[in-house]
Amino acid sequence: MRFSEAAQAAVLSVGRTEDLKFSPSNQLLAIAGFDRNSCLVLRVNIEASANGIVVGATDFVEVRSNALRDPHGLDFIDDETLVVANRGGGLAILRLPDGDFGGRVFQAKMLWQFPGGRFRWMRSPGSVVVRDEGEGVVSVLTCNNYSHRVTRHVLDRTADYRLASKEVFLRRGLIIPGGIALSHDGRWIAVSSHGTHDVKLFSASDPLGPETEPPGTLSLAGYPHGLHFSADDAYLLVADAGSQVVNVYARGLDWHGERVPLHSVEVIDDEVFARGRRNIEEGGPKGLAIDKTGELVAVTCEEQPLALYAVRAMTGLIQASEPGLESRLGHAGDGTPLARHEAVP
Repeated sequence: MRFSEAAQAAVLSVGRTEDLKFSPSNQLLAIAGFDRNSCLVLRVNIEASANGIVVGATDFVEVRSNALRDPHGLDFIDDETLVVANRGGGLAILRLPDGDFGGRVFQAKMLWQFPGGRFRWMRSPGSVVVRDEGEGVVSVLTCNNYSHRVTRHVLDRTADYRLASKEVFLRRGLIIPGGIALSHDGRWIAVSSHGTHDVKLFSASDPLGPETEPPGTLSLAGYPHGLHFSADDAYLLVADAGSQVVNVYARGLDWHGERVPLHSVEVIDDEVFARGRRNIEEGGPKGLAIDKTGELVAVTCEEQPLALYAVRAMTGLIQASEPGLESRLGHAGDGTPLARHEAVP
């Protein structure tokens, strides 16, 4: 991790984090800043070297908007457009600045908004993922945490994000859905279910609706939050907010049936975990995202806002004990910045 001092300081000051995502071009990394009511967007340069992958960042922007109220989940529609799910509000689509970010605070233009609230149709939106439906149409799939369901908004980008339809998309078996991910082949939708301590897998080839039974379950997930399929869809990485680990599940022939973790990988050390351990559901990793090369996984939580790992080390394709497999930005026990920078193969 080769960050400028300014970029490092921006990451360390983001406060409580939730989700993070890489952009389609792999040149941007966005982190939801829950308490700051903003999103930090880093311009990253990811390159292979003789010593492994080097991740650089010197340019960044702190995105703000009146629509950002406890931003929890986010995803890119493209490299200029970010959709944000706000725990204290609804959905918002924001336009990112053109050109260099310049390390500034930017009031983003809102392109579309869908309200949310305690007594509204959308309640407590959390994680979100964008699915391209073709011909300028996108679906926004959103975990509504405390109404225990996933909603779907279909938007027409060619008509200024006109809302074509909305529906309750998934509900069966979900209690506090905290994360959502799509497989790369389009066949599976994974939803972490905080209250049942597992991940539900829905087959996209089945007719989907609120009463659709999930044909796959990933058990022993703790308090699952962020999750992401590996590039070949052979593995699913799941962050456990209630422990120090990311759980790794293997597909086998397909994702039908019930399975337990192949193994678990510690991503937060004892000291950092203890500082964030406010209750049994907190202290561990929250957001998790794999970059577009499929080689790099990013993890975030409040006490350690950015950590990078080699996907191959997580899945067990290379030995995790080899040097140079991780890089972390966090805080020491007295609150001062603590950084461990290593090349990530």
